[in-house]
Amino acid sequence: MITAKDDRGEPRDEVFHRSRAILPDRRSVPIVVVNLSPHGLMIRSDAPISAGEWIKVALPVVGDVDAAIRWALGGRIGCQLDRPIAAAQYYAVLAAMRA
Repeated sequence: MITAKDDRGEPRDEVFHRSRAILPDRRSVPIVVVNLSPHGLMIRSDAPISAGEWIKVALPVVGDVDAAIRWALGGRIGCQLDRPIAAAQYYAVLAAMRA
């Protein structure tokens, strides 16, 4: 039996948080953040977003963060944050997303 290996460097916390992203062409589009870690997140969006692009994602507590698109498939988009969310703020961000 073959099992899939998850190559992420850290576990993700599952969330369902409606937010907005600013695309490279400066359009603001609705997104849903579906999981989060201090270094990255996965979003869902109907907007045409491609691997290699940079977007800004609005997060509670920390505001807009820059994120590099690592992969995009069927409306699911994997992002790596430009700068990690500080440990002192991460759990506040997570709590605000889950409220």
